[in-house]
Amino acid sequence: MEEVCAFDLPGFAIGGLSVGESVDLMWDTARLTAPLLPADKPRYLMGVGRPDDLIEAVRAGVDMFDCVLPTRCARTGLLFTSRGDLVIKNARWADDPGPPDPACGCPCCARFSLAYLRHLYVAKEMLGARLLTLHNLWFYRGLMAGLRAAILTGGLDEFVTHFRSGREELGTRIGRPKP
Repeated sequence: MEEVCAFDLPGFAIGGLSVGESVDLMWDTARLTAPLLPADKPRYLMGVGRPDDLIEAVRAGVDMFDCVLPTRCARTGLLFTSRGDLVIKNARWADDPGPPDPACGCPCCARFSLAYLRHLYVAKEMLGARLLTLHNLWFYRGLMAGLRAAILTGGLDEFVTHFRSGREELGTRIGRPKP
């Protein structure tokens, strides 16, 4: 770290996480590594993208991310919502006239029902994958905007508590334990 940080680079990346290690080890490594990077340069975490992982990385001091997860999950029928992770292909949504996420302002949630989105997905209509992708990207944009605002106002812990408590309604948290 000292040798790499000695270079006057425009930013620094943390890589090699989220490739099979335990969630706790990934978070511990981010918590150990990020504070050692120069605070006046962007700190980038490569390939990490689940909502709880982003939250923990931000808490550790990471500034930037990239990951295919929101778009890949959308193409496979997984929506990230304020109520929890929603699998659109599940039969429980077949007749649901409500939006995927009542708290979301994206064009998908504003215009289309769960039943219609499920129909598009099951029928393998390309519009379904596009709408689900739009929603997931909107969700992630909102999460990151919320984290930024919470940091600026000193309310990060409250934001995280509120965010996580809302996501327990659907009872799913894909692939990650509660922190």
